[in-house]
Amino acid sequence: MTGPVVRPSRVPATASRASGGTGVRVRGRDDGKRLGTAELGGELGERATLVQFSSAFCAPCRATRRVLGEVAGMVPGVTHLEIDAEAHLDLVRELEILKTPTVLVLDAGGRVVRRATGQPRRADVIAALGEAV
Repeated sequence: MTGPVVRPSRVPATASRASGGTGVRVRGRDDGKRLGTAELGGELGERATLVQFSSAFCAPCRATRRVLGEVAGMVPGVTHLEIDAEAHLDLVRELEILKTPTVLVLDAGGRVVRRATGQPRRADVIAALGEAV
């Protein structure tokens, strides 16, 4: 008698996958979705924009705010915008934001090039910006 057959799973490039044991889930492109000033309530960065969806009682959101603010301060032309998920439910539903913090990396034209949930590491944010600039 043999046990169950276990096959390695393959994760498509657009599916979520765990990253580096940080609790961060990363997804690739969001089908070219573009966001602008009207949706975000702030100006896009000259080179890229880090959009953070947060909620009031989210401890990782505070740490994420700090990391994204530091990166935006280090990289010229990058802006960090934070959006209160509870106050922008239509946008949250449209973008399928399921938990906070969720970070979207936008290129200069507002196209979503990267998405991650959970508290990101600074190095990961900088690497993700490489896809946007």
